[in-house]
Amino acid sequence: MSQDFTGLVAIVTGGASGIGAAIAKHLQDGGARVAVFDLQPEAATHADLAVAVDVADDTSVRAGVDRVAAEFGGIDILVNNAGIGAQGNVEANSDDEWHRVLDINVVGMARVSRAALPHLRDSPAAAIVNTSSIAATAGLPERALYSASKGAVAALTRAMAADHLREGIRVNAVDPGTADTPWIGRLLDSAPDPAAERAALEARQPHGRLVSADEVAAAVAYLASPAAGSTTGVALAVDGGMRELRLRPQSQ
Repeated sequence: MSQDFTGLVAIVTGGASGIGAAIAKHLQDGGARVAVFDLQPEAATHADLAVAVDVADDTSVRAGVDRVAAEFGGIDILVNNAGIGAQGNVEANSDDEWHRVLDINVVGMARVSRAALPHLRDSPAAAIVNTSSIAATAGLPERALYSASKGAVAALTRAMAADHLREGIRVNAVDPGTADTPWIGRLLDSAPDPAAERAALEARQPHGRLVSADEVAAAVAYLASPAAGSTTGVALAVDGGMRELRLRPQSQ
């Protein structure tokens, strides 16, 4: 069942596909008016307003936030979901790629939050939810840059929660495990043996399958909901037990 977002206005960055699209749908189904920020806003299927916004560009971000506030009369919820992936160990990526990924995955969240804060302070139900990752808490092979960016998101979430709690703004994060998204699909397609790679990713998660976008979206909806009024500064894992469980191998 969807949370009740009747009368609330939400921004979802990266909301035109994958986890972001599922989040936008959950919020919209719950009664929120949803603005999607995306580089390809025409692809957004669950949006009351879709805006071309580049989270790596402050002018673009501020224009998008101002438009939402003007057209909808305020902002209550911000879901910082936009991000990009990266592969390889610490040797694999150039300085330029490190700067690009951190600029989008970390500073991008700061840019959108910074622009939205004046409007969130006026909301009686203000909430920010950041999309982090299991990579923030578990050492995954060939994910050095991506893990660094998501570890920064986890720390940023806690700091923002402390800074803005007394302003009435809750800040939380969701930590998906390996999710069945277009990005993972592209990684699988590029693998020498896509079926074997998918099986390995599924086996890595204790419940034995990839996480669905809808499962992540449901967690985001909970964290963003006024029903979660006493929940702030947490990272909710949606990873099939990957962060905390250590199961014994199954008997053959």
